[in-house]
Amino acid sequence: MIIDTLQNAGLYHGLGARFVKAFQYLQETDFSKVEKGRYEIDGSNIIAIVNEYDTIPTTGEQMESHKKYTDIQYIVSGEELIGHDFLQEQTPSKVYSEEEDFMLFGEAPVFFSRLQQGMFAIFFPTDLHMPNIKVNEPVKVKKVVMKVSNN
Repeated sequence: MIIDTLQNAGLYHGLGARFVKAFQYLQETDFSKVEKGRYEIDGSNIIAIVNEYDTIPTTGEQMESHKKYTDIQYIVSGEELIGHDFLQEQTPSKVYSEEEDFMLFGEAPVFFSRLQQGMFAIFFPTDLHMPNIKVNEPVKVKKVVMKVSNN
């Protein structure tokens, strides 16, 4: 996993052309004019999911992981905690769904990171993550999740 600010995105261009294109989309798009929804940036290779929500407590939440896509989770506005851990020997509480590209894990996060406006986190298939968690009180967040294909 990687946590940084969008202004440092160039440091991660070595991850490949799809990451370069995903970061360009994040840097060049005025998200105040983009509605919630799913947008294909490069067919199924790069997908942007724009969402707005109120952050929530950890109660009842589980960590997730993906196989087909790596997530770049970018905070447009607001702030949240993201719980995370490394995928090792944990047993999924919900087995992997190829159609939805995720599986769930019941273990509590080992780490929490606070993401604020202008920050992003990259979660690879070896990373578990629990996004959308409130810092102190629920706040409105606008986030873009870039789904970057691993194939």
